[in-house]
Amino acid sequence: MARSLLIALVLLLAVPAAGAPPEKATFAGGCFWCMEPPFEKLPGVISVVSGYTGETGIEAVEVVYDPARVTYPRLLEVFWRNVDPTNPRGQFCDAGPRYRSAIFFHDEGQRRAAVASRDALAQQKNWRIVTEIRPAATFHRAEEGHQDYYRRNPIRYRFYRFNCGRDLRLRQLWR
Repeated sequence: MARSLLIALVLLLAVPAAGAPPEKATFAGGCFWCMEPPFEKLPGVISVVSGYTGETGIEAVEVVYDPARVTYPRLLEVFWRNVDPTNPRGQFCDAGPRYRSAIFFHDEGQRRAAVASRDALAQQKNWRIVTEIRPAATFHRAEEGHQDYYRRNPIRYRFYRFNCGRDLRLRQLWR
């Protein structure tokens, strides 16, 4: 009985709400330049903004999405595939508290979905996941020069990403 209720709850969280207003999701995955592209490619994502959140000004992205077209669990999948959830020092070549990975939930449903996805990933991969799951805090938009950096400066962006070792580490983690 309890298992049936859990399955029903997970399915309910994954079903998009028809005609629902846009929702927000906030994710920190190290350099915010590198977190914009994977979310912007998703159908149903309305906007992705780079900025800072939390008491230490963690680099993060705020994703506004249409829940009728993309679910929060799908956003979580994209998030996990673009971070190293085992690194407590930051992400890739970016070290320090401003670059650690985190999921900032906006409501109880997001919190439950984030915890469930983290726990499932930890069990599947047998990893000690250090990604924090915290209530969303005030989000401060980064300077205009940081928005869509990968589009406006593609050569510099690719150079940074390569030298940072991000793609190499992601391939090692997610092969």
